[in-house]
Amino acid sequence: MAGVDSSTQTCKLVIRDYETGALIRQGRAPHPPGTEVDPESWWQALQNAIESAGGLQNVKAIAVAAQQHGMICLDESGAVVRPALLWNDTRSAQDAEDLIDEFALGQDGCLAWAKAVGTVPVASLTVAKLRWFARNEPSNAAKATAVCLPHDWLTWKLRGNHHDINSLTTDRSDASGTGYWAPNSGTYRQDLLEMSFGRSLLVPTVMEPRQSPGYTAEGILLAPGAGDNAASALGIEMTEGDVVISIGTSGVIMAVSAIPTADSTGAVAGFADATGLFLPLVCTLNAARVFDAANKLLGVDRETFYRLAISAPPGSEGLTLIPYLEGERTPNKPFATGSLFGLNLSNSRPECLARAAIEGVLCGLADGLDALQSHGVKINKVILAGGGSRSEAVRKIASQVLGMPIQAARDEGEHVADGAASQAAWVLGGKESPPRWRLHEYLSYEEQPTVWVRERYGELRDLSDN
Repeated sequence: MAGVDSSTQTCKLVIRDYETGALIRQGRAPHPPGTEVDPESWWQALQNAIESAGGLQNVKAIAVAAQQHGMICLDESGAVVRPALLWNDTRSAQDAEDLIDEFALGQDGCLAWAKAVGTVPVASLTVAKLRWFARNEPSNAAKATAVCLPHDWLTWKLRGNHHDINSLTTDRSDASGTGYWAPNSGTYRQDLLEMSFGRSLLVPTVMEPRQSPGYTAEGILLAPGAGDNAASALGIEMTEGDVVISIGTSGVIMAVSAIPTADSTGAVAGFADATGLFLPLVCTLNAARVFDAANKLLGVDRETFYRLAISAPPGSEGLTLIPYLEGERTPNKPFATGSLFGLNLSNSRPECLARAAIEGVLCGLADGLDALQSHGVKINKVILAGGGSRSEAVRKIASQVLGMPIQAARDEGEHVADGAASQAAWVLGGKESPPRWRLHEYLSYEEQPTVWVRERYGELRDLSDN
C-alpha cells in the first residue's frame, strides 16, 4: 500500500504491508517555498519521492493526502490557469470578510455561514481565494472552468487523464474545507461558490470513503485520498473522544465526532473526516516555525533550543510571546504580528526566550482545545503529534500548559502518509472499517499544571496587532 503526503514543504511517500502495516520503503522530495506554487512542482516532487522510494513495484493501491484549501483553477482543456494559492496565503482576508457580510442578508453572517457549511470563511478557505482571484485577476479568472484542491489534482494526474476535467474527484474531508460543500448534508453549495466567483465552476465529484476514482496509468488502484488532517486522523487511528494536537507548519487541534459542528465565532471549523464521521478542527498559522524563528534569534540549533527551554522555569520568569509571526487564523487576525511582553533585566536570557516561544505556541493551541470543548466535543485522550512535538521538552511543557496528561508516540511517524496508506488498504480490501495496524507505541506525560502561564497569555493576547 502506498500513501502520499503532499504537504506545504515536502512530498512524502510510504509503502506499507497490506496485512501488518509494516514499513517496506519510503521516499521524499522538497516542495518550493512560498504561498503560491505551480502545481507542476508538486507533481515533479511526487515523481522524485516515488523514485527515492525505489518505485511503485508490487504496490496494489495508492492514496494521496495533501494540504487543504489550496485553490487550483483549470481551463476547459485541464491546463492550470495560474499558480495555486496555498492555505497560508492571507491576501484574501478582506474577501472572506466581504463574503460573510454579503451572505448575511441583514442577519448574523457568521452564524449563516456556520449553519450552511459548518465553517465561517477566513483567508485560508478556497471560497475566499476564489473571490480574491475574480476581483484581482479578471482576465485569468475568465479562463477558469474548474476549481479543485491539491489532493484532487494529484489524484487526477495519477489517473493519467490530464485533459478531462469532468473526471476530477475529491473526498468529503477535503471538500469540507472549501467553504462551498456542506458536511451536514453532503452536498455542494453552488450558490456560495457563485456568490464568491461571480459564476459557476465545475467542481470535483465527491467520492464515498471506500469508493475508488479508478486506476493509475500503471494499473494501481486509486483510493479517494483526503485532506492532510483527515489522513492524519486515519494514521493515528483516532476514534471518537480522541483529540490530536499537531505542531507542524501550522498548529492543528482536531477531534473525531459523530455529529457536525457549527461555530458562529469561526474558531472551530466543522470539517468532515475520511470515514463518514466529522472532524471539528481548530487551526493556527503559527506553530513549529515559531521555534525556528527563535532558533535564529538565539543563534542555536534546534536541540540546543530545546535544552535551553526546559532549563528555564515555567512562565519564563514573566516573559510572554504572542506568536503571530505570520498573522493568525485562530483568532482571525491575518495582519497581526508577533509581540514579546514582560521583558526585563532578569529574564533577558536565551533560556527564557526559548521557553516563551514554546509556551506561546502551546497557549494558542490550548485556546483551540477550549473551543472544541465549548462545542460539546468529547475529550477522553489528548495526543501530541507533528514534527514540532518530537522533543521531550515540548511534550513536558505541553502537559504543563494544557494542564492535563498527554500522550505522544515513542517514534514519531509520518501520520498523514500513513493515513493515506491505510485508506488505500481500506479501499483495496473492501472491509467495513480501515485497518488497525497499531503502528505506534505511545508514551504518557503528566506534569504539574502551570495555570498562570495561560492566564497571563490570555490577558496579553488581544494586545497584539489586529
